[in-house]
Amino acid sequence: MTAVFKPSNTAVITGGASGIGLALAKRCLSNSMKVLVADCDDDLLSLLQSQHSSIIPFKMDVGNPSDWERLKAKVDEVFTGKINLLALNAGVGTPSSWSDPYSFTKILNTNLYGVINGITTLLPAVKAAAAASSTAIVITGSKQGITNPPGNPAYNASKAAVKTLAEHLDWDLRGEANISVHLLVPGWTFTGLSGGRPTAGGSEREKKQAGAWWPEQVVDYLQTKMDEAKFYIICPDNDVSEETDKRRMLWSVGDVVEGRPPLTRWRDEWKGKAQEWMDKQDV
Repeated sequence: MTAVFKPSNTAVITGGASGIGLALAKRCLSNSMKVLVADCDDDLLSLLQSQHSSIIPFKMDVGNPSDWERLKAKVDEVFTGKINLLALNAGVGTPSSWSDPYSFTKILNTNLYGVINGITTLLPAVKAAAAASSTAIVITGSKQGITNPPGNPAYNASKAAVKTLAEHLDWDLRGEANISVHLLVPGWTFTGLSGGRPTAGGSEREKKQAGAWWPEQVVDYLQTKMDEAKFYIICPDNDVSEETDKRRMLWSVGDVVEGRPPLTRWRDEWKGKAQEWMDKQDV
């Protein structure tokens, strides 16, 4: 799938003005691709354009269907209606609680409907490009949508739904030539959610936590796994290995299979058993 990253190919990246999206946009630029970055943050879009004048900035709310219609018109204008790489990456990680219904609306509108709107609006543009060259759809999920840790039910639910959507999209496109689908599941990454908001001086990059990966490392890992034709791209980080992730996912699904209470990994009466079981697994 490195054929996607080649000169004159086109990329549309949502949430692309910072973090993983920005790192992916830069990777595309380094391969002389034509890149459109969609984001809701005026300041970040202005900064991006000042630093990378060839990028096409596009202000939008991914939860708003009418904004997607505007984006489709822009893609028709600047890319002749063809997209080689569609990265549905926009997301928010704000807290949610049962006492605040709006927190659910805000998170689901961005994290879930941002993906639904993107697929339903721009899939024809990906298919149009696939008639002549390789294309890929990358959807950003989260480990919280798989292992479901307590603390933010709306975020976890949105990312669990995104995983399901990506799986169905891959199935539905299985007979299409030149289209691949990938679920990108980052580990702990130094992005705007963890203090990595870009500035003109780039000083925030000095604040990266030791356990976190740089966004560029995530993109390196993404490209490697795309080359291997992997759908599930579960990124490690400096604290959590691939083997640890596998053990955590296996224990989580065991709650269902074994008839245990939900979220046993975090329950006081189950924590020790969970850790003991995971320590014994050879994955």
